[in-house]
Amino acid sequence: MQRVVVEVDMAKYKMVDLPGDEALKLLEKIGELRGGLTPDMQEVIRYIRNFDEFYTYMRKKFKDYIAPPHKPEDYIRGAVVVDKIKLYKEDEEKRVVIVFDRRVDVDIIADALRALGYKVEIKKAF
Repeated sequence: MQRVVVEVDMAKYKMVDLPGDEALKLLEKIGELRGGLTPDMQEVIRYIRNFDEFYTYMRKKFKDYIAPPHKPEDYIRGAVVVDKIKLYKEDEEKRVVIVFDRRVDVDIIADALRALGYKVEIKKAF
């Protein structure tokens, strides 16, 4: 059983660092637990599936993170799940850091990771 750390920063944003294919599974599992994929989750899934294109874009623009488009009414309703993502390569392995919105419950993320077979550690910065 692999171990994964869910980091919660002082502003209550949650971060998870996973291989690209596992990040896709995590987003799909969270969508299943929440009752469907939100538009920002669908967009992030598209970013991950087209990893090489968006990774090249990030490097050209000197960006560390890509934020999917959000509608103001989604923020008001609390329907935003993913705040931004980071695509990077570690020894040619495609990896993704997903930064979840502060209103997403850390237990949903942990439950989804456990369902994927991970041992979850929650690390809080405060």
